[in-house]
Formats: sequence, structure tokens, C-alpha cells
Amino acid sequence: MDLFVYGTLLSHDLMATVAGPGAFAPLRASLPDYRVRPIAGEVFPCIAPAPGQAADGIVWCDLSPAQIARLDLYEGEFGYRLEEVSVVVDGASRKASCYMPPDGIEEGQGEWSLDAWEATHLSPGLLAATELFSHRPLPETGALRRMWPMMEARAWSKHRAVAAPATIRHDPKPGDARIVAAHPPQGSFFRFQGVDVTHRRFDGTRSHVMVRETFLGCDAALVLPYDPARDRVLLVEQVRMGPLARHDPNPWMLEPVAGMIDARETPQDAALREAKEEANLDIRRLEPAADFYASPGESSSYFYCFVGLCDLPDDKRYHGGLADEHEDLRLHPLDFADAMGLAASGEVATGPLQMLLYWLAYHRDRLRALS
Repeated sequence: MDLFVYGTLLSHDLMATVAGPGAFAPLRASLPDYRVRPIAGEVFPCIAPAPGQAADGIVWCDLSPAQIARLDLYEGEFGYRLEEVSVVVDGASRKASCYMPPDGIEEGQGEWSLDAWEATHLSPGLLAATELFSHRPLPETGALRRMWPMMEARAWSKHRAVAAPATIRHDPKPGDARIVAAHPPQGSFFRFQGVDVTHRRFDGTRSHVMVRETFLGCDAALVLPYDPARDRVLLVEQVRMGPLARHDPNPWMLEPVAGMIDARETPQDAALREAKEEANLDIRRLEPAADFYASPGESSSYFYCFVGLCDLPDDKRYHGGLADEHEDLRLHPLDFADAMGLAASGEVATGPLQMLLYWLAYHRDRLRALS
């Protein structure tokens, strides 16, 4: 099959990742009486009727049924469907197939640019597509629509990873730690993956290949709301599956406001969004506290932690969270001294909240001077 593309699949790297193994023969082409337009709120484009205009693209020639099946899964997740069209190649008309957008798409403003998309979104796009096609078996379209936001969030987590200082620890060269083989991941919302790894040892030799298992988490933003004028913090209480699985007799935990960072979202934006969603708070200033791996021996989860300056005028606890996310949250406004008492007694049994409370104890005088 010959396939006319006009958007992100113009990228040879993304096309090869999505379609899978095979030779690709691209031809420059155009689709008469159509134009390529951005989609409101999205980073990929649509194609829309436009009499007298032409949508520029390329034709990927001679795709196999197996490649088309992979493309159908990938495009179907976004609601796109194959239709036969007549394109122009070197001045001559020829038949091809094209993924057309679903009805009712709202067009955005301006022009869509492949170069601009590749500069910001190609790397996480490749990572998300790679995770998708690592499944055995591949998910059905309906299941993929539920799984895709987390795949994208994990892809952006990998894309966001940068090297921190290495002054006393090992400063690695490429390949010092290497995943030799990654086994198909398990799970739907969260992911669990077995890997074969090898790494450089401190004596300079190479380790043998070892089998390890990793929880594939996402980056998360955590914020401890703090009212410096009233010297008051807000703690979130909810039941947590980790303590429940450990047979903790009380799985209701006290935590900061927290949530996963969505694809294309900054940690700061996620912290502000979660404060509004979970506690109906408007944070006026974010103070970065620490960024760290939550449990690096078993999980890829990475936390961006903040103290959020805000107004907490009411000292009575209240309920929060989003109903459509099945959140059942109880919010506790507490004097700072009372919160520190909970940390000392062990009632605060979550590491991020303990860290943020002790960080606040160190910086509290400075923050109170700002109010």
C-alpha cells in the first residue's frame, strides 16, 4: 500500500518506529483541495478540505500489511481513519491512502510546522511509540486510548531526565551502564518491566549480564502549601495502596499535594494545577525544595518538590480532589508546629512530606520575612 502523510509521520524516525522493520521509499507529493492545519490544544495536525489549495506531504510506498496494521493502531488511538485519495507526484495523479481526522476537530491558529514539532516533541514521541510497540501482544485500540496518556507521561519523564552533578560519584561515559535487553512490560496504568543489564564496576571491569526488574513510574510534582503570615501548612490525607499492600494497619497517609506531571507539562505547571485540583488553592509563589528519585533501587519515579506560598485562612479541615479521578481527599490546615509534631511522632510516614517539613523548618524565617 502507498500511504500519503502530511503530519508527524513525515518524520522518517517516527515512521520507522511506528511502522516497524522494512525499507521506506518516500516520494514528495501533494493532496489537491486540502490544507494542513494545527489542532486546537494538540501538537499534531489535521487535514481539512480547502478548494484550490494543496496539502504538501510525502507518499511512503509499498507498505506491507503488517506495517499498515501497526499504523492503524497508532493512528486509530487518535481517531484517524484510512481513506483512499488521489495525490499528485511529479505532476501526475496517483492513488494512495491517507489517515483522515475524526469529525468535529477544532482547528487551531497559525501554521503547523514539522521542524518545530521535531525540535520539541520528536524525542518523547519516539519514546512513547517505542513503549507502545514493545507490548506483547499489542493492545486493542480501546485499551490503547486508556493507556496512551501514561505512555506519553513516561516518555516525557525519560525526555526530561538530565545529568545531575557528579563530583564524588562516578561520572559515567556512554555505555558504562547499559540495558542489553528489555522484556515486554506488564500492566496497564502503571508498568513493570524486566531488563538484562550490565555496568562498569568500580574496579574497572565489566559486570556480567544481570536480570533486574523495575517499576516504570512517571515524574511527579509535589507541593506543600504554606501560609507564611499565619505560619500554617496544609496536609493531604488519603488511602494509599502501597501501605495497604504492605499490610499496614492504617493505610491512610498524610502527604503534600501531589500528582503526576502530564505530557508536555512543566513540573511547576503541574504543581500549580494539582494545588487547584486537590485543594482549591491558588499558589502565588513556588519555592523549589528538592528534586530526587523516590526509590531508585526499584522505580524510575522522580519527584519535583516545592513549598507553595498561599493563603490558608481557615483552620478547619475540608474535602478535596476531582470526582472524575475518584479522589477522596481530606485536607488538614495545621499550624507549622503541630505539623512538625506529627513528623516527630511518626504519624507523618511519607518521605516527601517529612523532607518538605524539615526543608520548611530550615527556610521558614526567610519565607515569613517575605509576607
